[in-house]
Parts: sequence; C-alpha cells; structure tokens
Amino acid sequence: MSSTTTGRTTAPEVSKHFTSSILLWMRSDQPRRTGMDYWRGPHSGIIAATPGLEEYRQIHLAEHNPGRWPSTAGVETAIPDDRRIDGIAEVTFENALSPLAGRKQTALAYEDEINVFRRTLLYAGPPGTSRWYDVAPGEKPGSRAVVYLRRRDDVGTVAFHRFVTTELVPALVRTGVLKELRTQVFLPWSKKLWDTPHVAHDNPPDQHLHASVVLGFGDDVARDAFLTGASTGLTRVLAPSVSAIHAYDVDVTLTYVRDGQRLPHPEE
Repeated sequence: MSSTTTGRTTAPEVSKHFTSSILLWMRSDQPRRTGMDYWRGPHSGIIAATPGLEEYRQIHLAEHNPGRWPSTAGVETAIPDDRRIDGIAEVTFENALSPLAGRKQTALAYEDEINVFRRTLLYAGPPGTSRWYDVAPGEKPGSRAVVYLRRRDDVGTVAFHRFVTTELVPALVRTGVLKELRTQVFLPWSKKLWDTPHVAHDNPPDQHLHASVVLGFGDDVARDAFLTGASTGLTRVLAPSVSAIHAYDVDVTLTYVRDGQRLPHPEE
C-alpha cells in the first residue's frame, strides 16, 4: 500500500484547537508499571480537575518502542534509548486564556511530578495549530500509533508547518485506513514553559521535536500493515522535510475530560 492509495477522495472536516503535549519519562528507581499506574490514577485527578479544559487524555506508549517507522537513509527512525518516551499528556484548552484559569491545579501538578516522572518536556503550538481530522465519522479507533517529527535544519518553521498541513495530511488521508488523525505543530521548545522542580527537563537542540501525528486504526493488524506498507510511500513525502521520524505503538489512550466535561471514569 502506498500513500497514493485513494481510499478517500474527499477532504475530511477539520477542527482547530489549542493543545499542549507533555512528553513523560517514568522514574527509573521504581517499576515502570508503578509509575504508569500512578499517572493514570492520582496524578490524572489533579489534571482532570483543571478548569478551562476542552479535553484531557493520556496516551500510554508501549514499553518496547525501538522505533516503528522503517529504516530510511538520512532520517533517524531508531529512537535513542534515553529519549524514548513512556507517555504523553495531551491537554486541549477551551481558549487561549484557559491556562490562566488553571494555575492552581498546575501548581499542584508541578509538586506531584516528582512522585512519578524523571523527565517532562512540554511542547505546544499557537491556538488553532492543533488539528483534528474527521477521517472516519462515527468510528472509534481500536489501535493507535504516535509519530514525532524533527524538521531538517534547512527547512524553515513556516514552511514546515505548511508541509504538515498541505502535503503530509492529504497523503495520510489518501491511505484510506485511518480511524483518527490529529496533528500538532510546535512552537520552538522552551524549558520556561514547563520548568517543574526536581524533575529533569534536559532537551539538547539536536533532540528537539517539531510536530506530532496521532494515527488511529481499526486494530493492531491494520496498524502494523500501515507501518510496513503505507509508510513506504509516506517516507517519500516526509524525507525531504524531516531529519527524524519517531513512531511509537500506543498501548492505551485514556480520556478524562471530553467536550469540557470531566468524565466519572476514564474512557478508552
């Protein structure tokens, strides 16, 4: 299957949002499972209680993620061991002023991070640069992958954002297999955005990321087929613009806030 497969010929509806993604590494002095359970339990309650959220979901990545994107000349597809993410806190705000309303809960989250994480990095884009594409109306993904992209040094920020929207997204839609498609393009990373105490925020410039893509599939079989088939054609689209493609299998995605309402129990 290539990226030119015409599984869908019409552009899907798209909604624009204001989202931040916090990349998370679990503490290494306790079992990974202990950290993942604490994150989905006590720590989630702090974030879910934050006013001004449109959505809050946790993306739990598989423990063994060497990098699912096929090896590509000139592009880093193997994820370095110490940069391999354990999970992603995906926080979408109701509007640009919402982070101000949530300062009290944010302070509690700052204090609690040391209980579970060893490193946290916040990536965010301007309002409206997080985009959710309605590629399969009424259908729910049974499996997901997350892909992080690092742009090439000779590709400017504006050009890269345009590439994601006008070239990569249409190529992904044309595969015809997606049940979910969300993209984020990021502002330049700054430690000042999320400088929590007693937790590492080291992020060398050559490790910075510039966009993320969440891909939903019917099941794991469809996800694996995509990563071994459709990705070949998509690599031809990506390679001129990116220096790294880090693709992760997702174990589970838990939603705690949806449409501005806190859910009584997290939903997969």
